[in-house]
Amino acid sequence: MASGGGRHAARVAAGILVTRVLGYARERVFAHYFGNGAAADAFRAALRIPNALRNLLGEGTLSASFIPVYAGLNEQHKGAARALAGAILGLLLLASGILAVIGIAFAPAITAIVAQGFDGPRRALTTVLVRILFPMTGLMVVSAWCLGILNTHRRFFLPYAAPALWNIAGIAAMLGAAAWLKGEGLYGLSLALAWGTVAGSLLQIAIQLPTCWRLLRGIPLRVSLAPEGVRQVIVAWLPLVVGAGVAQLSGLVDTFLGSFTGEGGLASLGYAQLVQVLPISPLRGRRGGGVVARSRSRCGGSSTQRPTARAHRRWISAHLILRHPLRVCVRRARPHDHRRAVSDGAIRCR
Repeated sequence: MASGGGRHAARVAAGILVTRVLGYARERVFAHYFGNGAAADAFRAALRIPNALRNLLGEGTLSASFIPVYAGLNEQHKGAARALAGAILGLLLLASGILAVIGIAFAPAITAIVAQGFDGPRRALTTVLVRILFPMTGLMVVSAWCLGILNTHRRFFLPYAAPALWNIAGIAAMLGAAAWLKGEGLYGLSLALAWGTVAGSLLQIAIQLPTCWRLLRGIPLRVSLAPEGVRQVIVAWLPLVVGAGVAQLSGLVDTFLGSFTGEGGLASLGYAQLVQVLPISPLRGRRGGGVVARSRSRCGGSSTQRPTARAHRRWISAHLILRHPLRVCVRRARPHDHRRAVSDGAIRCR
């Protein structure tokens, strides 16, 4: 069991590392084309808004509430677990669909609140981008559901490496649009990147759904609270949403305040945050929680069982091994080294 847990943690770490490396490459390409100008501000603000909803409905909140219940049912009655998976997916699609429609319809008002400091052109571009990006919320929530299914069935590498396709699609969109839209400015490039981001979300789901389909022997999609375990998942999920909401609200406040810093201010804040999270990005705790949640479900949910303790210790050890050397490197780097890390000169010093 110990060696198995170590292999699972290694697969999670490998998947996250692939995603983070490509995410860093995506930021480099973004910095090359957008720098820290008005279009970069608009895209940062537009992406922040649907991302906040995605993090509330999916990611760590769904994994921590869904995996233990689903895994427990799967051990006892696979039919009940299958019904639970279909019902949770149906409820997630309904909720995210409603939120996406509201976001698209009220994009101007949402942009005016979150990016209140933007001038007219930046606010107009942000509104257009928000309308394109909001459907990504539902797509990414489906990806989080896939993560829960795959983790329960010990398929660890795929769900953590799948977001790499999101980064690849963004890179391809920027490179393709830059070659195709020569001389047309950053407006067209911004739209291309937004559509590429949505396409990346579709690809991220497309690579996971076939495996989920095979594991579940079909997906019994339904919108219902009746299947066993649905209410238990919701009850466990609500406190997690409240906790995650504090972090998401903090991010929206950062965007709100950054919008008052003038042209390029919000983009510069995004680049600074990228450098800040480099020491912890290879192993983010909320993503690694799937291994621990899976281990807990196998032990009946008791946090005192040895397999769970081993999973926690391995994850903490991985953090300590990878995090501190990276943190030392970032702290010892000089300011121009930080600029070079995210750009090849497109970012202007102000």
